[in-house]
Amino acid sequence: MKPFAAVLAILALVFGLAIAFRGHASKHPTQAAVESGLVCTTCHEPLDESSSPLAQQMKAFIRAKLAAGWSEKQIDDHFVAELGPQVLATPPTHGFDLLAWLLPFAAIVFGATAVGVGARAWLRNKDDEGEEQEDGGPPLEPSLELRVDQELARFDG
Repeated sequence: MKPFAAVLAILALVFGLAIAFRGHASKHPTQAAVESGLVCTTCHEPLDESSSPLAQQMKAFIRAKLAAGWSEKQIDDHFVAELGPQVLATPPTHGFDLLAWLLPFAAIVFGATAVGVGARAWLRNKDDEGEEQEDGGPPLEPSLELRVDQELARFDG
């Protein structure tokens, strides 16, 4: 159970660092950073790759608001209010949307645990199946072992 707790602790640390880094990076955003975090709602492509009319309007708005000193969060909040949460390239990290972040990690941990438990059970059953003798062969039935002993005694004598 200790490896499971260690994996969980590492995942929590990585997740926490990712959230902290995102918060730190939003203090002085660049236009490319803001555009990569948004999606054009008409063509469903990342904003920095889209050339639709809506994407051009969004890029012009971002350029103007960055010049006015807006933060990335303020710009994201504006677009979410105007176009809905589907404008964000990544799901939010709170509420029900947190499942989109946690479920893949949980599936990996669950899968690795299941493989480990299955391998351990398989090895345990394999050891119990064939109790081998000193010479490496499986144990013989008593009647067959008696016959082998008689034949060996006949050759020795």
